[in-house]
Amino acid sequence: MIPTQTIVCKPTPWFLLRALVMLAMFGVFAVLFYLDGSTGYRKKNEAYFLNKTFEKADADFAKMNSAGALTPEAWKAHATAQSVAFPEDRSILPADLKLPMKWPAILHDFDKMKPLQWNILWREYTKERGMNTSVGEKPFDAGKINEQWIVFVICLILSLIAAFFLLRTIRRSISVDGEAITDQKGRRVAFSDLNLLDLRKWDAKGLAFIDYSGPSGTGRLRIDGLTYGGFKKENGEPAEKLMQHVRAHFSGEIIEYTRTDDTDRAAPELNEDSRNS
Repeated sequence: MIPTQTIVCKPTPWFLLRALVMLAMFGVFAVLFYLDGSTGYRKKNEAYFLNKTFEKADADFAKMNSAGALTPEAWKAHATAQSVAFPEDRSILPADLKLPMKWPAILHDFDKMKPLQWNILWREYTKERGMNTSVGEKPFDAGKINEQWIVFVICLILSLIAAFFLLRTIRRSISVDGEAITDQKGRRVAFSDLNLLDLRKWDAKGLAFIDYSGPSGTGRLRIDGLTYGGFKKENGEPAEKLMQHVRAHFSGEIIEYTRTDDTDRAAPELNEDSRNS
């Protein structure tokens, strides 16, 4: 008896999870690259040149006090007159950085500078400012910063694409009733107009293609069972039931893989129904 019930296959949790994971992944990457391109790399450059300033101050103090005659007043006068040696290219520095920047106050302290342990002073300074103590081996140039913007744009576009397909698919479904099949694009095709059913990828990938022509129009339907309905037994195998429903109403040519024994390679053949039609 030919089934006449309506079967509706909605997007599967498997597809929705994959789409959400991709959206989240590209979204997170977009945020990270945006932060690096807008402020992250610039702040790291600021830290790099400040770190070099501490190293230079240590060398200056050692040189000026080589004879042990350096006074606190002389050192303070020297330190007060110094500025952090930032590069001329201001585009690689934070936009809100005020230049010129005088040496940090901690470098003016004679007693703290005297042990010549600038690394300890650097850690103290960064802790007070909430900065990362470690710095890179070299600063990031404008090209590296621009790369972050380029990758940000790519990730943003991919995020939008993933969001588009997620939102589009979540509202779609494939359904069949006693007269026709309606695909995910909303095309309703009468069973009498179906003339070729390609099932060669159905068992392996859950994909089937149906050619049709007649009053419903001419074209090809793509049935994606993994995206719509699914094949989980605990859910009743909606996609498989939909395909059985289609086959029960189908009178055209069916192409599918068959095996004559366990060692034969799969090859497309017409099934018995199509050969006898």
